[in-house]
Amino acid sequence: MLSASSAARVAVRRSLATGTHKAGARTANGSARRAICHKNVRFASASTAHATDVMARSMSSIAEPNPSLFSGKMQDLTGLDPSEQLRTDVRVMGSLLGKIINLKCGPEIFDKVEVMRSMAKSWRDKGAGREPENAKEAAETFAELSSFVSSLSSEELGLIGRAFTHFLAIANAAESHHRSRLIQQSMLQSASQGELAALPNKKDSCGGVIQSLLNKSGVPPETIWKNLCSQTVELVLTAHPTEVNRRTIIDKHKRVQKLLTEADACRAMGVVTPFQQMSLNDRMHREIGSLWQSDEVSRVKPTPQFEAERGTLVVETVLWEALPTYLRKLDATMRHTLGTEYGLPLDAQPIKISSWMGGDRDGNPNVTPNVTREVCLANRAKAARLFRQDLTSLATQLSITNCSDELRQFLGSDAREPYKEFLKPMIEKLQRTEDWAEQGIVSLKSGSAAYVDRVGTDDIYLSKDEIMEELLVIHRSLAMTGNPVTANGPLTDAIRNVSAFGLVMVPLDVRQESDRHTEALDAITKFLGLGSYAGWDEKTRINWLQQQLTSKRPLLRPGEWNNHPDIFSPTAVDTLETFAMIAEQHEDSLNAYVISQATSASDVMAVVALQRDAGVKNPLRVAPLFETLEDLEGAASTMETLFTTPVYMGIIGGKQEVMIGYSDSAKDAGRLAASWAQYETQEELAAVAKKYKIDMTFFHGKGGTVGRGGNPATFNAIMAHAPDTINGQFRVTEQGEMINQNFGYHDRAERTMDIFTSAVLAEALTERQKPLPEWRTMMATLSRISCDAYRKIVREDERFVPYFRSATPELELSNLNIGSRPAKRKAGGGVESLRAIPWIFAWTQTRLN
Repeated sequence: MLSASSAARVAVRRSLATGTHKAGARTANGSARRAICHKNVRFASASTAHATDVMARSMSSIAEPNPSLFSGKMQDLTGLDPSEQLRTDVRVMGSLLGKIINLKCGPEIFDKVEVMRSMAKSWRDKGAGREPENAKEAAETFAELSSFVSSLSSEELGLIGRAFTHFLAIANAAESHHRSRLIQQSMLQSASQGELAALPNKKDSCGGVIQSLLNKSGVPPETIWKNLCSQTVELVLTAHPTEVNRRTIIDKHKRVQKLLTEADACRAMGVVTPFQQMSLNDRMHREIGSLWQSDEVSRVKPTPQFEAERGTLVVETVLWEALPTYLRKLDATMRHTLGTEYGLPLDAQPIKISSWMGGDRDGNPNVTPNVTREVCLANRAKAARLFRQDLTSLATQLSITNCSDELRQFLGSDAREPYKEFLKPMIEKLQRTEDWAEQGIVSLKSGSAAYVDRVGTDDIYLSKDEIMEELLVIHRSLAMTGNPVTANGPLTDAIRNVSAFGLVMVPLDVRQESDRHTEALDAITKFLGLGSYAGWDEKTRINWLQQQLTSKRPLLRPGEWNNHPDIFSPTAVDTLETFAMIAEQHEDSLNAYVISQATSASDVMAVVALQRDAGVKNPLRVAPLFETLEDLEGAASTMETLFTTPVYMGIIGGKQEVMIGYSDSAKDAGRLAASWAQYETQEELAAVAKKYKIDMTFFHGKGGTVGRGGNPATFNAIMAHAPDTINGQFRVTEQGEMINQNFGYHDRAERTMDIFTSAVLAEALTERQKPLPEWRTMMATLSRISCDAYRKIVREDERFVPYFRSATPELELSNLNIGSRPAKRKAGGGVESLRAIPWIFAWTQTRLN
């Protein structure tokens, strides 16, 4: 089904691209178009008996007369062919969609959808031009399909395009659900063999990896335990506009999958009443009918605040429960496999969540200092609300009357229900924290440059350490008074959430391009009469920055830049205001400062100096982002310059984060050359870090597609990283559509976290082959040849840009309301200034590679 629909879509694209689609010839009336449709049906079905059979099978997949989720023999999951239920689900939902199209658009449109499907399937069955022995027949079929498409009106094309789009979307929803179904089948199988089955016994799951390390590799239990307790995977959510679906559509797809889950549960029971069947079928009909009649396109460009709200929704609705649930399963697996004494400590952080949404200002003028302030406050308000709800629920459960002396001392009274009494002021304090954050947002929206505290910060939670210690008091009390099972229930989940999310839910990274810092420092040196920082060479810049970092005197008084518009440009003011905003933020609100387009040591020291001058008490760690091939090749030299600068070494405390850019390097040099450069760069950087005794963490800026560093086999991709570069710390971006795909559903979120955790564990404790010299020579040769060939076309061939803009929807994509930031870093630039995301997105739509 997917292949037929996909082929039909390709056929439409090719007919449009080759000019066979004549947009001007749209004068035929409805009767004429109906005649064309039936003529094509007869032509397609009368050529051979095989074609008739193809048509019949194609029609049945979307034209089943009485589609039902319960058609066929009733049986539970374990009795099914792994793919049979998936095929049934797709057929049933496709037929429901067909009924709705027939009802809403008439049989003419429905018939034409069927004609295109049958033709496309016939073309594919004949090899789609890839099999020489069938090339002639395939070409004839494709010509018929192109001719048919050229006969359609623009309105018909729009409706037929929507039909295929929705069919593919609901088929994808069924396939996503089937992934969960297969996981469940695997767990049931493991359980039937006497296993714990908390996590799958697979090579890319902690359930399988721990057993393999223990039994096959001979790794001691304590070593495995220590690695699991100390390792961290930090998933950084970003708002890059590759998620084109509206939240409304995503929610409908979720409800479709929920209905498939309910149907599975009914099948597992073995007996389902006719009413239950009717109810589920009707609900599925309503969802698909609503999908067809909904607007798929966002009509308003999102603001950074909206992007942040939509991005953190997955934390509120899924991860807040899924993360502690996964850690509970990991803890059980560790105890079951390694021994009861090897559980997961309460303060362990195998998974952390951060965000760029509201902090990433690289090329996005819409992300202002006040936007970041607002998003930080909104995140604190949400975290306070979620914790308040959890503790309120916990208080209703903890009606136990006995407690430890430690907890009783905090109460200072003979409380009858001590746990409720202990939790009450915590709940009230969380409410005040939520109110404080929301009042701050109101103040910001009213136009205040900085929000005014209307609730004293002494009465609210600002540090996660405070609420963590209070929850641990309860945990210790329950454990000491003979209630360990109660202690390890929802209370443990709340403690793990404090450890993972803190009181900010998702701390923000700040990202800005290096040129903006150069511009700000250039304005400062000119204002001080020291000359032009931008005109200084690298050595002069570093010497001057070292002087500033050892001086206690600030370069500028706060706000001084606003009094001299002739020297400080609006963008320089924005940069300096950003550092002032950083200085205001409370503990844990912000995470790292990422410098895009970093090329030199002074780019890093500039951010350190600007933080120092702004009075940032707890400076953000500074992570240079090396993106282009040239930057990657020079990264080790840049970092070595920093590590041999005494003042810088004194500031970083033996820790350094470096970000590797996958999207822009692939766009700059082609995928092969970029991938090899990324591998070698990480090796070189790890060697430099080891030389200077620096604990280096790599931050991987990957997207969902292969061209942006993505890989559907996440476990294998992590295992393929250069040895001695991860070392138990793996920071990676989760971008756009991948957020919903990997974390939009509880079971898939748990599975994704399990894959990351198991991969980092296996990578640390598995001996792997390092590239041999002859392999390196071959890769260097292939990289050079591929890069030269790629750049010769993209950079040197004057025909490329016109071709790119005519063959891809690049210009149209830039007009879609799917992201708050511009498609280009610099207005008016050519392909070289086009961001990697629209670059990849444009090619993806053509299905060309």
